[in-house]
Amino acid sequence: MRLNFSAFFQFNCVLCQSTLKQGRNGLCSRCQKQIQRTPYCGGCGAALQYAAHYCGNCHRHAYIWDRMVIIGRYHAPLSQLIHRFKFQKQFWLDHTLARLLLLALYEARRINGLTFPQAIIPIPLHHFRHWQRGYNQADLLAKILSRWLEIPCLSHIVKRTKHTPTQRGLTATARRQNLKNAFNIEYDAPFPYQRVALVDDVITTGSTVNEVAKLLRQLGVQEIQVWGLARV
Repeated sequence: MRLNFSAFFQFNCVLCQSTLKQGRNGLCSRCQKQIQRTPYCGGCGAALQYAAHYCGNCHRHAYIWDRMVIIGRYHAPLSQLIHRFKFQKQFWLDHTLARLLLLALYEARRINGLTFPQAIIPIPLHHFRHWQRGYNQADLLAKILSRWLEIPCLSHIVKRTKHTPTQRGLTATARRQNLKNAFNIEYDAPFPYQRVALVDDVITTGSTVNEVAKLLRQLGVQEIQVWGLARV
């Protein structure tokens, strides 16, 4: 009897469950096209009519980072994938989302002349929340991108020392206050990297990445990029 290995190893789209010819992609072409990839500012990620390096919004806010790369806006179906990945313990979506972010990085390099960093740093979770969830979604993404791009991933440099309430539903001012003194960097020797990328899932006001960016500036980091799955 001849076994049908093609049927046994069949891959399906993580959204519509249609059969995939290349399982590693995770998404069929129809679902990929439904993700809203609107033009955005390469500085702060704000939605624009045309893609640009920076916008007026960048000058009105004290962002500590230099560049931002996102897949798209936080709308379905991208928001559905992120919610399942982050809150429904579907950690195996990391490769699908990381691949979408990788494509966004290549696009940013083509359009805005993005230069890849020397190191990748995931935004950490407090150890209690990490224990509750079972994994840090930003760390999973960062390690995959690190392997694909052959860039070191520094997973244990930044620590979240303060167990803060969830940021969901808070105003921008409340978010900043909530994150005050929430992070710490553990690195004794002189920091050897001048260009780094911070990896997070959803960028809302940017308060979280801003707090970490402040600490990196104190280490002498010259360029800080923010890589996110979506911008609200």
